[in-house]
Amino acid sequence: MPRIVVIGTPERQRVQSAWRRLRPVVSGSAKLVAEDFAFDYQFTGDDADLVIVLGGDGSILQSARQMGAHQIPVLGINCGRLGFLAALSPEDFLDAWPKVCGGDFAVIDHLMLKVEIVRGEKVIAEQLALNEAAVLSGPPFQILDIDFYTDGELATQYRCDGLIIATPVGSTAHSLSAGGPIVRRHLHAIIISPISPHTLTYRPVVESADTSLEFTVTEPQETTCILVDGRILGKLEDGDRVRVNRAPVSFRMLRVPGQNDYRTLREKLGWGGSVNLRH
Repeated sequence: MPRIVVIGTPERQRVQSAWRRLRPVVSGSAKLVAEDFAFDYQFTGDDADLVIVLGGDGSILQSARQMGAHQIPVLGINCGRLGFLAALSPEDFLDAWPKVCGGDFAVIDHLMLKVEIVRGEKVIAEQLALNEAAVLSGPPFQILDIDFYTDGELATQYRCDGLIIATPVGSTAHSLSAGGPIVRRHLHAIIISPISPHTLTYRPVVESADTSLEFTVTEPQETTCILVDGRILGKLEDGDRVRVNRAPVSFRMLRVPGQNDYRTLREKLGWGGSVNLRH
């Protein structure tokens, strides 16, 4: 029997309702190690075989943060709205669960990034990112001047409202809103997207996941900060450097038969239908 940790968004009625419905099915064929609806379970890496996450994509991001260096395969159940990562509805889960218990699934490794703020020679803050790291100016929202380096060499000097460094998983999140490309989630690549660049020749760039990235903001404001998966990692001071590299661990997700990236794009972004021709 697989050992299961269940994580759910606290204080969300749809999550609680879905779990009351699904719990007898799961507990009948698996060992429930923990039911965590406060996001406080401490993972050790060998305590479970699978993590079931109920909620939306935010809950998936939280589970990745919570597991940290102890990443365990995740199966997401969408109790939110869009649900790019938590793609299964409760009804889909009921159909998929016997296949999961029977081993009819694939585990897909997804790139994660390690984001560090370096002040002097000391790392003052660090976090793993599943979606993206972003630098934003904050009020009064002046243009940022960013010196950007790849593998230790100056690549360019951005003038923009902000900069997003995204994984393929994050290519359909903030990066997409900034004009970045959609990248298949299983690829090992990094997307670099300036936000509202001052020069129109700046375009998003897709880099190898093994490239070491570093940037500095010249004359940051008091509110200039780094966000990792939508949460503030820290504020930047003059001279601070931000390093972004491939993380030593990957985020692991189950893919059951019938799931694929293009189906998600069709259903979530409306990729489909016929051309409306007027006569």
